[in-house]
Amino acid sequence: MADIYGRNYWKRIIFTFCIGWVVIWVYRSMLSPVYTEIQGTIGEQTNAAMGLISSCYFFGYTALQIPSGWLVDRFGQKRVLIPGFLIFAAGATLIATANSLTSIYLGSVLAGVGCGVYYGAAFSLTAQHVPTDKKGVGTAIVNSGSALGMILGMTGSSYIVKQLNLPWQTMVFISAGLILFMVLWYVIMLKDNMAEKRALRKNNTETASTTISHEKNETVTTTTERPRLFSLRFIACYILYFCTCYAYYMIVTWLPSFLETERGISGGMIGLIVSMISVTAIPGALLFSRISDKKREKKNLVITFLEICAFVLIAISMFAPNAGVLAIILLLYGLLGKLAVDPVLISYMSDQADPKSIATTLGVFNFFGMASSVVAPALTGSIIDITGSGELGFYVGAALLAVGTILFALTNTRQKVTSI
Repeated sequence: MADIYGRNYWKRIIFTFCIGWVVIWVYRSMLSPVYTEIQGTIGEQTNAAMGLISSCYFFGYTALQIPSGWLVDRFGQKRVLIPGFLIFAAGATLIATANSLTSIYLGSVLAGVGCGVYYGAAFSLTAQHVPTDKKGVGTAIVNSGSALGMILGMTGSSYIVKQLNLPWQTMVFISAGLILFMVLWYVIMLKDNMAEKRALRKNNTETASTTISHEKNETVTTTTERPRLFSLRFIACYILYFCTCYAYYMIVTWLPSFLETERGISGGMIGLIVSMISVTAIPGALLFSRISDKKREKKNLVITFLEICAFVLIAISMFAPNAGVLAIILLLYGLLGKLAVDPVLISYMSDQADPKSIATTLGVFNFFGMASSVVAPALTGSIIDITGSGELGFYVGAALLAVGTILFALTNTRQKVTSI
């Protein structure tokens, strides 16, 4: 592969998809700190209605996960990413020019649909080209773009709107410009691998026959078969990712409002405190992905440890007596939580998946994870409307995380892990 694409192509891939996540997360995180200002344009809304803005985006994003994985496996990453990000830019532009909540909902769905092509393309190309002994760290570097993007989106939106008193649409137009920049970047930096995909499909039957022949004549050296797409082990991984993402997106969507209405924190401090999650996310992801690269057969144990830590931190976050203690908890959550476990989970799934359909496998995996992000913002908003507080929403997130971790531990930590 290195001879075909160049020995340093994998480094270009890592950098490309890292900045891609930066752009995506600038968009994802920039609206929640300015919900009040948005209502100044479209009129006063319920918490559930405002939470639905995020849910609409993730509905479109989630709906595209499995189809986009299939499209990537069939046509290649470049031919799927470029039209997808053009739709993404159109959705962001529609939000920036919207005068009604309905238009914002529609723009959010379009943005989600366009962005929905990204996950399978990014991590299938990473799994394909990054050397095996650097796969975990490479995935962590790619994923670290989400942490940087969250910091820029949260703090940038809070600063531009709340400190500089500029219209909330300003940040959305900036986001649309960044998305269009990524389209040009993909055109220049990514190689078209359509011919490779066609050759792989053409040789599938012959390869399968050869594999069966070898299996009949060679000694089996492992006792664990590679899981199928909907094996019990993979289903447990899907549920775990659902629970992990639910807790995370509930925090990202509603913590700014919670801090303002229930903790009396306002202005630029909101974005700063919430972005604490991302401050330690990058070193946390790099640290634990490096450990998982060195101990590839122990990735499942690393995942279990990180999920237990995330559960404890979310559960105790509501007991924080002041902003300083809460900031420390969020720093630890960044180090040990969702952003740290993501690259290990993705690497784990890539190791277990059939190489011929890795984008589809990752698409199904991310579909289950992102399904929670459709539910979490709107459900948490409804809980706030009913109870008058966001605390119960945080407890629901912690409880789901405990359930997912237990199921994963029961199905994925008692067997030897296949690594490739």
